[in-house]
Amino acid sequence: MDKFKEFLKRKNIEISAKRYAVDALGAMAQGLFCTLLIGTILNTIGLQAGIDYLVTIGGFATAMSGPAMAVAIGYALQAPPLVLFSLLAVGSAANTLGEAGGPFAVLIISVIAAEFGKAVSKETKIDIIVTPGVTIIIGVVLSSLIAPHIGTLANWLGNLIMVSTTLRPFMMGIIVAVLVGIALTLPISSAAICAGLGLVGLAGGAAVAGCCAQMVGFAVMSFYENKWGGLISQGIGTSMLQMGNIVKNPRIWIPPIICSAITGPIATCIFHLEMNGSPVSSGMGTCGLVGQIGIYSGWVADGKTVTGFDWLGMILICFILPAVICSVICTIERKIGWIKPGDLKLG
Repeated sequence: MDKFKEFLKRKNIEISAKRYAVDALGAMAQGLFCTLLIGTILNTIGLQAGIDYLVTIGGFATAMSGPAMAVAIGYALQAPPLVLFSLLAVGSAANTLGEAGGPFAVLIISVIAAEFGKAVSKETKIDIIVTPGVTIIIGVVLSSLIAPHIGTLANWLGNLIMVSTTLRPFMMGIIVAVLVGIALTLPISSAAICAGLGLVGLAGGAAVAGCCAQMVGFAVMSFYENKWGGLISQGIGTSMLQMGNIVKNPRIWIPPIICSAITGPIATCIFHLEMNGSPVSSGMGTCGLVGQIGIYSGWVADGKTVTGFDWLGMILICFILPAVICSVICTIERKIGWIKPGDLKLG
């Protein structure tokens, strides 16, 4: 057992929740951003502006989402070059065979293939053949065996959430908004989760509401401590920046979570806010305004006649209500001493 532990240490194979559920998942989201997400944005701009070449570029970017996610995961696992480059084939196979649940299939299979590749890396004199061979064979075989099942499970779960939200928009609006919003602020990827589940429709709208409550909420709540720099870095960057402060004082998380529970059902029951763009956008909130671009691209894709009520709903849910609700609750917490000066200060 000691020799095995020493081998894992020498190969930089760390079997831990942080390495796989935080580092790998977060990196996978970056791979999604750089392909599927930017491809969707370019495609939407191209369609609206009548620029066919942008549509073509967007298509190329979107097509590379599987390989990009796999390489990003390998990078997070600190895979050597031969393993890293071999993951291109693994990501393509897992994403294709995983269909709707492709991102989850890529995550699980790429982690396994990368760790096996790392294990054999530089162990033989024909490393140039052995390492890519082991990585690709294991990855593609696993893709054939389990990726379709992962895709089926993810598709079933995503459909269950979406159907449940349609049937019970109030309660599911609360649940989806709160859970996805919390995932956005935690050091995991809400965008990758939404992409893996294919979360769109009303459930996608609730997810956007929850993410916006966290990002805009923390940005406005902490303006006293962080000024304009903090407003921008959290409001269109990420509320994950507050994770260290949340650990020190969990009460600062109360306003955004309550806000999510309020804006989620408002989005589903009153404005019927739907995300029918790329599912990854459901978990992005106001990060680069991707959530709002996703909602708009969904309107375009559906051929929807966009009304002033639709625009009002998006603006209220994504910006105004989170800012107002979180500010009010935060003020109350400051007055009763639950939040003290400096508790929201970014390092």
